Amino acid sequence: MIELYYFPSNASFAPHVLLQELGVPFQLRLVDRDRDEHKSPEFLKLNPNGLLPALRDTRQGELVLFETAAILLHLADTHPEAGLMPPLGSAERAHAYKWLMWLTNTLQPTVITYYYPDRFVAPGNAAGSAEVKAQAQVRAAAQLD
Repeated sequence: MIELYYFPSNASFAPHVLLQELGVPFQLRLVDRDRDEHKSPEFLKLNPNGLLPALRDTRQGELVLFETAAILLHLADTHPEAGLMPPLGSAERAHAYKWLMWLTNTLQPTVITYYYPDRFVAPGNAAGSAEVKAQAQVRAAAQLD
């Protein structure tokens, strides 16, 4: 059985869509960040970083993964018939790795900064929040150019 631990707007969308696309049985497990469930001892056993998403795969023993890219690669590798990734060892696969890492390490932090600018300024600093958001928008435009 596969279980995807998620909270809306927490990088869980891609693994969720991929699981649906693969047509494999899975269960969604809501981890309510508003109630700090991601900091609970139970969840921290799955991901000691306290971040979402996390995936538990018990189809061949006990496997727990966190980090969206790791989850996506695991699902692609365990379902080669879906043709989600180019052949192992090929230049095309290396390029797929490159772009997946770019999405998670370059673009995603910019998107997070844009949508959650309040996380990067002192509480109540509306002007600072607006500036952080504007800078993130400029950075995203440059990254996508």
